[in-house]
Amino acid sequence: MTLKLAAAAPFAAVLLWGQAAQLPDNFVNGDHPAIQYATGTLDDPATRLMKKLEAGTVKLERRKDPLGYLPALLKAFDIDPASQQLVFSKTSFQATKISPRNPRAIYFNDTVTLGYVKGSDTLEVTSVDPKQGVIFYTFDNSPPAPNQKDTTPRFDRRDVCMQCHHSPGTLGVPGLMIASVFPDGDGMPAFRGAQALTDHRTPFEERWGGWYVTGTHGDMRHRGNALGHDRQHPDVLETRDTQNLTDLSKKFDQTNYYQTSSDIVALLTHEHQIRMINYITRTGWEARTLAYDEAHGGANLAAQRKQLDSDIDDMVAYMLFADQAKFHAKIEGNTDFAKNFTARGPKDSKGRSLRDFNLTTRLFEYPLSYMIYSEAFDALPSSVKDRVYDRVHAVLTGQDKSDRYAQLAPDKRQAILEILRDTKKGLPAGF
Repeated sequence: MTLKLAAAAPFAAVLLWGQAAQLPDNFVNGDHPAIQYATGTLDDPATRLMKKLEAGTVKLERRKDPLGYLPALLKAFDIDPASQQLVFSKTSFQATKISPRNPRAIYFNDTVTLGYVKGSDTLEVTSVDPKQGVIFYTFDNSPPAPNQKDTTPRFDRRDVCMQCHHSPGTLGVPGLMIASVFPDGDGMPAFRGAQALTDHRTPFEERWGGWYVTGTHGDMRHRGNALGHDRQHPDVLETRDTQNLTDLSKKFDQTNYYQTSSDIVALLTHEHQIRMINYITRTGWEARTLAYDEAHGGANLAAQRKQLDSDIDDMVAYMLFADQAKFHAKIEGNTDFAKNFTARGPKDSKGRSLRDFNLTTRLFEYPLSYMIYSEAFDALPSSVKDRVYDRVHAVLTGQDKSDRYAQLAPDKRQAILEILRDTKKGLPAGF
């Protein structure tokens, strides 16, 4: 599944493992004996569901309308339909079917992302394996053929996605990315190969070009809901009637979409989560590669240690929202996404959660990534996880007085500490 294309084309010759001898600098080699991304055993949610389907312990009901298996998969993966985001730029392998009049719908939870294009027989699926990271699949959404004996629906792995999804934009490991583009009237991005990747650090006004956005955000302005019409100036978008939208019915035919929204809070949340997953994957891969090379007399060990140290520091800063973009107006979605997301918890004895939103000056009330509860974080080698805990603890207790964390107020540091102590299993002694 592809969420967005980044500047990946120059790397296509080297990203299909086994077809080239060298990866670009700062990429982590998925063919390394400690990783074996293409051939290693998987334990991601899609693999687990496939085993249940093959055993007959789970059955998926296919609707007769174009949604097909989508509602059943959302239920099987426990994905909130309100997480729907709509992207109309032609930045998927199904680009020919996608346009402002036929946007692609994306749904997500902490581990799985589903993509649906009306008029396509293919659902796009990404699923996070605790050690291997993001695994890409397609899922046949067409009805069974007449007289077909085996009607068990299947996930088909799609490693060809590595042409775009093992890139600098994914931190040099297989991963996801969201980008803001300048789309023309048909959804084709201008400046192909130079899209701006976005996450919680991106200024609000630079986000969501090529996406539909529903919800309110005061006088803050974004690039969503807008198209370009001037070929001489493709970076100039028509922004009239594109801000604070709660109804997209004038933008496209909403028939055969599961939801009619593209909730701004879901967009904000997914942007944060995607890069966090990429950081977890990268540091885990680096640590496993380094441990193997140390045990087998590998080369460049000092350089590997230095890179891992740097990446752990950057991951901790990202986890703690050190460089997050500030909001100056209240943001509200137009679905139950925010309520449903917060309800997933876990909550401490005072009812607080790392999933509690702020949405007035920043994304979350207690700025430490909720992905610290993920299976992928728990599966990190101790050489990474212990150091992450040490760094987070130093910041939250005020031992780290660096300017990088100056925006994190003492009361928030204390609150995050208390939430973790109540809710996070496996904290180091003395945390």
